[in-house]
Amino acid sequence: MSTALTTTEPRGLTLHTVDEAMRFGKMLAASQFAPKDFAGKPESCILAIQHGAEIGLGPMQSIQSIACINGRPAVWGDAALALVMGSAVCEYVRERVEGDNDQAVAICEAKRRGYPTATTVQFSVADAKRAGLWGKSGPWTQYPRRMLQLRARGFALRDAFPDVLKGLVTAEEAQDYPQASPPAEAAASAPRIEQKPVANDDRMGKARLAINAAKNTQQLNQIVTAIYERQAENVFSSANVDELLALADGKAELLRGDAYEGNTDAAE
Repeated sequence: MSTALTTTEPRGLTLHTVDEAMRFGKMLAASQFAPKDFAGKPESCILAIQHGAEIGLGPMQSIQSIACINGRPAVWGDAALALVMGSAVCEYVRERVEGDNDQAVAICEAKRRGYPTATTVQFSVADAKRAGLWGKSGPWTQYPRRMLQLRARGFALRDAFPDVLKGLVTAEEAQDYPQASPPAEAAASAPRIEQKPVANDDRMGKARLAINAAKNTQQLNQIVTAIYERQAENVFSSANVDELLALADGKAELLRGDAYEGNTDAAE
């Protein structure tokens, strides 16, 4: 199997196989270019790249623009705006913050091409106070007007362009969601249970069948993403994943061979 990485203009690196993705993920996780949450985590790098690819981001753009917050992917607000404004369905996005101090209100107008009116969302200081955000330590204290703007933007873009963002929430909003945690006493008294992979023959069999049944590389990449997610959930062990990735590599080789021979189904 060829492990060469190809380049295209203007997006740069393009990853074609599972093996290429693994190599790139390991290299990126060990580099200074990996954000703090991705440093030393090649699997997380690969999943971020996959999520980014699904909304039109290149590998490096994905690493800088996709965040994992409370176990769910999110996209940073500036990247969400870039994706929307670069889409053919976007006519315009207009943002402003009116008023000062407690009277400040952020307004975002997002106009979808072909629609009679723009989607307009307002997010005020009063809204932030109701949500328990105003005066919160961090960006809400350091850059309050910017945070109002980002919150209005996130709501407007998701309402007007759900097909562009594929349901991803903005990272700035996701960071403000409350995180449920067990009481300290209960956590301290709870017995420690060793987490072990629980993969059985049925799960492994289904994964093998899915890989063998993949009709194109897009389906195969989705299956590989699911395999990594099951590993993170302690369903598959490292040995299970290695076996399935080896099978996926072989299937990728077959799909590429079919595409070269003119099989249009494999090349989709």
